[in-house]
Amino acid sequence: MRESLSRLYALSKRNAKEIVRDPLSLIFMIGLPLFMEILFYLLFHKLTDQFQMIYLAPGIVVFSQAFLTLFTGQLIALDRSTSLLTRLYVSKATPVEFILSYALPILPLTLVQSILFFLVGGIFDAGLFGVKMLLAIPLSLVTSLFFIGMGILFGSLCSEKSIGGIASILIACQSVLSGMWFPIEGLGDGMLALMNALPFRNATLLVQNTVNGIGDAFADFWRPLLILLGYTLAAFVSAVLVFRRKMKQ
Repeated sequence: MRESLSRLYALSKRNAKEIVRDPLSLIFMIGLPLFMEILFYLLFHKLTDQFQMIYLAPGIVVFSQAFLTLFTGQLIALDRSTSLLTRLYVSKATPVEFILSYALPILPLTLVQSILFFLVGGIFDAGLFGVKMLLAIPLSLVTSLFFIGMGILFGSLCSEKSIGGIASILIACQSVLSGMWFPIEGLGDGMLALMNALPFRNATLLVQNTVNGIGDAFADFWRPLLILLGYTLAAFVSAVLVFRRKMKQ
């Protein structure tokens, strides 16, 4: 157990250094969603409740996490292209340790994103501040795990050149299928059922409902959480299996 933790710490420390060495990607992941949060609020908050900060800020928090898929995937794909992972495979580290060593250093970045977007949202709408916001911040770490897991999976499967296109599909899905940019009341029952079955809307609802208040505990919290955790578990299990296959090769 001690040796496993030691390997995990060493690998996580190395990956954290790689993250810090790419400041442009960090600025992009934080700066673009922050710009969108401010711009869309100023332009549309008087037109529709969809862009009131109590809905927009939680939505932006989850939307920004979709960029973690691209960031994490590029990190792994780059390691694969430089044959670093090939050298690390001969160590005693297990696939689970590899996966966790990429996921854990991303969580502090997720925390910074959430705090920043909520604080900026609170500047425009002080009603956002409160105990519910404090609960939504650690909950956003849970929602980020799905996107991190997908990034690890994509990075394990795709090359450095193709990861951008693959990850952009997931970013687009989070943008369109979360319902954060438009009212969903006019959509057909089939489309609504699809959105409610996928992780994107459930991740957004989970944080939005925590900020705005939970009426029905199962419908507003537990169901979205369970659906999201199911997809998250599938992403990480798939990533471990792919890593194990790569190690055998």
